[in-house]
Amino acid sequence: MRFINTYARLPESFFERIDPETVAAPALIRLNRDLAARLELDLPGDRTELAEIFTGNRLLPGSEPIAQAYAGHQFGQFVPQLGDGRAHLLGEVENAAGERFDIQLKGSGRTRFSRGGDGRAPLGPVIREYVVSEAMHALGVPTTRALAMAATGRPVFREAELPGAVITRVASGFVRVGTFEYFAARRMEDELRLLADHVIERNHPAARKADNPYLALFEAVCAAQARLMAQWLCLGFVHGVMNTDNTAVSGETIDYGPCAFLDHYDPAMVFSSIDHAGRYAFNQQPTVMAWNLACLGGCLLPLLGPDEATARKTGEAVLERFIPAFTEHYRRGLCRKIGLPADDDSFSLARRLLDLMRDARADFTNTFRALCGAQEAPAAFTGLFAATGEIAAWLDDWLARLDRTGSADAARETMRAANPAFIPRNHRIEAAIRAAEDGDFAPANRLIEVLERPFEDQPEHAEYAAPPLPGERVTHTFCGT
Repeated sequence: MRFINTYARLPESFFERIDPETVAAPALIRLNRDLAARLELDLPGDRTELAEIFTGNRLLPGSEPIAQAYAGHQFGQFVPQLGDGRAHLLGEVENAAGERFDIQLKGSGRTRFSRGGDGRAPLGPVIREYVVSEAMHALGVPTTRALAMAATGRPVFREAELPGAVITRVASGFVRVGTFEYFAARRMEDELRLLADHVIERNHPAARKADNPYLALFEAVCAAQARLMAQWLCLGFVHGVMNTDNTAVSGETIDYGPCAFLDHYDPAMVFSSIDHAGRYAFNQQPTVMAWNLACLGGCLLPLLGPDEATARKTGEAVLERFIPAFTEHYRRGLCRKIGLPADDDSFSLARRLLDLMRDARADFTNTFRALCGAQEAPAAFTGLFAATGEIAAWLDDWLARLDRTGSADAARETMRAANPAFIPRNHRIEAAIRAAEDGDFAPANRLIEVLERPFEDQPEHAEYAAPPLPGERVTHTFCGT
């Protein structure tokens, strides 16, 4: 790995320099060789050596491990110091194409940001993050990636004794809204400017050419998050804990803790075991992101204008465009899911389908996938609804609109590219975790491999597309801290 370490060249207030804690019995679980090839990593072939690297026992030349400082609003309450309490940023690498990536170990031991925690990760959340983040990548969603997971050989104590593990994750940057909040809360304007310059250089370089690069940065972050929220909703994804410290300014999905995908469509669905008020419910995610971006805008005020009144007015104008931008991305995405042009009539028809799905508790993913073949096999689609009268009428309206818009021929391929056959089903992830905790990693590996091709039918793996049976439903997920 050819480490660059630009973040480690920032002032010491940005991080703590600290090596990962060593473990006695490291063992490699899985290496993402495709990602390693994209990063152009020259890794040893021996699994024992790889386990040493991906648990933090062995530092590669050039790595300067740090734990990043940040703050954050957690469920709306500001916490002035959070930071990487169980993660170590090893450094940055750049491939021949000029792509630069941060490589981070998570679950690799305590830092000064651990706040009394053990700095470790249980095996279950490591598997969940690997499975879901790689599935999101295959689905075309901006996301952190999983490079490797390795067992530590030491237990982690949560509600019970659990096996421990480390995940190596990759991102175009791990700076969060909470990173800006950390310096803004301390009125460290010089550091705030340095941080903004770093993010512009790494994630939003076009902003450098603007009259006010920091305003352009804010606009770019808001635009990226508007696109991301639309993708989440079009796939039925629930992040679960959208705190500002879990909101990456790169526009990537980050921190897969109590995340899940909808089975039956319920817009008010909450999975996180600690979200008792439903703050981060499925349908609340765009509104929450607008709130998080308002926090970012508040941090950037010293950089947005010559005085606070002007800066506030400028920032508010950017924020006011967020929900309309999200709505437009969502409208286009939802219309693609039903194979129609992105106009108001198509959007209305798509939302009508969602209402019928909600009332029927229809499976979100399978309903849209079945619609891909509904021109030839309508019964396979309508059969997903217990009461077929209303859905049959909707289908007639849809078919008529396909004819009127001239979309019929192209609809099938458009929809197949927008509606996956396979998502990380919550019950499949839980089954893979239970097996892995007993030492059997085959179910997790099979699930990962199926999800690498989510838009292909894969009839040999049809069981992975099936919704859970009543006794298999997962209604609560956990972050592992």
